[in-house]
Amino acid sequence: MGDPTVTTLDGRAEAAAQPVADETTGRWPLPRRRTPRRPRLWFEILLIAVSYWTYSLIRNAVPEQRSEALRNADWIWQLEQQLGLAFEESVNHAVNSVTWLVVGMNYYYATLHFVVTLGVLVWLYRSHPGRYAATRLVLFTTTGIALVGYYLYPLAPPRLMNGQDFVDTVMVHQTWGSMASGDLKNMSNQYAAMPSMHIGWSVWCGLTIFALATVPWVRVLGLVYPAATLVVIVATANHFWLDAVGGVICLAVGYGIALAWYGRQPYALPRRVPEPEERAREAEERAPEPIVLPKQG
Repeated sequence: MGDPTVTTLDGRAEAAAQPVADETTGRWPLPRRRTPRRPRLWFEILLIAVSYWTYSLIRNAVPEQRSEALRNADWIWQLEQQLGLAFEESVNHAVNSVTWLVVGMNYYYATLHFVVTLGVLVWLYRSHPGRYAATRLVLFTTTGIALVGYYLYPLAPPRLMNGQDFVDTVMVHQTWGSMASGDLKNMSNQYAAMPSMHIGWSVWCGLTIFALATVPWVRVLGLVYPAATLVVIVATANHFWLDAVGGVICLAVGYGIALAWYGRQPYALPRRVPEPEERAREAEERAPEPIVLPKQG
């Protein structure tokens, strides 16, 4: 289709003005695709419940391709050795030698992954309703991409590798520290280590807290949380550090999709949801001015 034209007073046709880059920044402005809506509590509870059920069902239904998962783990371990960054075994042994520390990490791994993530969602819903939907979209998109990764790239965690000296800290210390160890191992796919959603979710929590919290020490905790999670997943031999890189990449894609959908990063959206009158006024202001053609004759 050709460019739209307008008719001027002297009867000549001219091309309608096209959007131009911002004169101050030289960048093309990114349109705001959607206006956030006020979240509804019943819908959010239902959505989270159904999403987690679906996540668990799909994650655990992936065929446990043991041979391929072990081969992939060997390849990851060899790659890290070539990079000079194969430190997981040393960290695992060092932490395992301190009983109170490793037991605490086991419970950290089993609980905070869910507790902190749900807590941040509730906080967003109550205190930042205008940013809730966009930030939730990041989390859900990240998780969806991870499910694809589990299917396409089965990966055994370090504790299940053959011929290595990793310690399964849950088995050794008889703690409930992993859905893929001990008595709970039959409830979860043990070969879904790449990407790490412990890292994907914790970095999402950390960035959200750091960006939106107003109390300085809370913002610092937001940064500490994903760093501590990285130490925990390595020390308990549940993940390679490269699994964490995979989780961060999934999260970056999630933020990109939210940016494309809303036209802004989630944290740049208004804190409160615009009232219907405000949305109508904004739509009216964005609407192009009508062109009035002169009467002929």
